[in-house]
Amino acid sequence: MRLLLIEDDSELADGLVHALAQSGHACDHAADGRAALAAVAATSYDLVVLDLGLPDVDGLDLLAALRRARCTAPVLILTARDGVGDRIRGLDSGGDDYLAKPFALGELEARIRALLRRAGSGGDALQIGRLAFDVATRTASVDGEVLELTARELALLEALLRRPGRIVSKQQLFDAVYTWEAGANLSVIEVHVSRLRRKLEGLRAGVGVRALRGLGYRIEARDDA
Repeated sequence: MRLLLIEDDSELADGLVHALAQSGHACDHAADGRAALAAVAATSYDLVVLDLGLPDVDGLDLLAALRRARCTAPVLILTARDGVGDRIRGLDSGGDDYLAKPFALGELEARIRALLRRAGSGGDALQIGRLAFDVATRTASVDGEVLELTARELALLEALLRRPGRIVSKQQLFDAVYTWEAGANLSVIEVHVSRLRRKLEGLRAGVGVRALRGLGYRIEARDDA
């Protein structure tokens, strides 16, 4: 999933970006409102994590601007303003959830999963053939045997499983796996797909990743069990 973190505390932001990457999310970071608006104009995000105390704009004003810019992604407000009135204003201004600082990383990740489910991005489990992907634990398994996948392979698999039977372009997969700063190009997706195929074949998952030349990739069930 592609996330946008809007947070001016660079140390906190670096830690969150790293932690979310370990959970299989590609997370971009914007340190102020101007950068955030530029980000949503250039990229489609599945979820936004928004700090209210930004250096150039009040977070609630930025939230209104994001909605005017047709950013429909769920927004998790992350802030030190934890009064009841603050929470009410945040939710009434277009926020989808509200988490006060300081917070536990596990709770943040659980709230992100819940918002993605509510947004129609899938339930707790995705399945095709004998392959199951547990959204909550970020694990993939075949008949209960866990697939040893890297965080990027997990993100790639999730992006395909959320669009069963549909073609997913190389650019869509790249956006689900890599952030702006990754320094990679589209060709790396072929490498990840090849490695994922080998691991699926090794466990005879009954699932294949088909390449459609010039279009992208599609995950589909097949009889190889």
